[in-house]
Amino acid sequence: MRVLIITFFIVIADQFTKLLIKGYNIPFLNIQHKGLLYGDRHDVLGQFLRITYIENPGMAFGIDFGVSSKLFLSLFSVFASFGIVYYLYKIQKESIAIRVSLAVVLGGAIGNLIDRVFYGIFYGYAPLFYGKVVDFIDVDFFTINLFGYSYDRWPIFNVADMAVSIGVILLLFFTGKSTPMPVEGEAHSVSTQENEKP
Repeated sequence: MRVLIITFFIVIADQFTKLLIKGYNIPFLNIQHKGLLYGDRHDVLGQFLRITYIENPGMAFGIDFGVSSKLFLSLFSVFASFGIVYYLYKIQKESIAIRVSLAVVLGGAIGNLIDRVFYGIFYGYAPLFYGKVVDFIDVDFFTINLFGYSYDRWPIFNVADMAVSIGVILLLFFTGKSTPMPVEGEAHSVSTQENEKP
């Protein structure tokens, strides 16, 4: 389960960047960071890459099906995260590429899960499980015209979204291309059989 170290660092990177953007206040430690105002936009690489602070109340790309969907999405994310951890435990003998891919997906899932479960309580705007996900990475791309709408920028995302996307791409790439790691003793028996051949 050493691959969970990858998960841990993704969660830390995701939450660290979100707290820098949103800001935080810890009175009993006398620590405060103001963060950005909602909707603030700052160029990083000109118009190509910007920091734009928004919050996503729903699923990916801002899809929102109402209040009841927020609770469902939060609970689903909790069970899905536990499911991935259990699956990682069960496939410890599988290819390292598959396990790393799942660990990357898990890091992204937990990163956004923390926002949904705890940010409403932490920032005092919603009950447990009803928080909003902090997004801030704003990237330009070629213009697409779809269903009467014109899109010239990628939907604003965060480190966790990036991790989930990269993890899924890696899973698609490595699934079926990797072979399981040999169980202890199997390699010895195979080599013994080969030595016994005339």
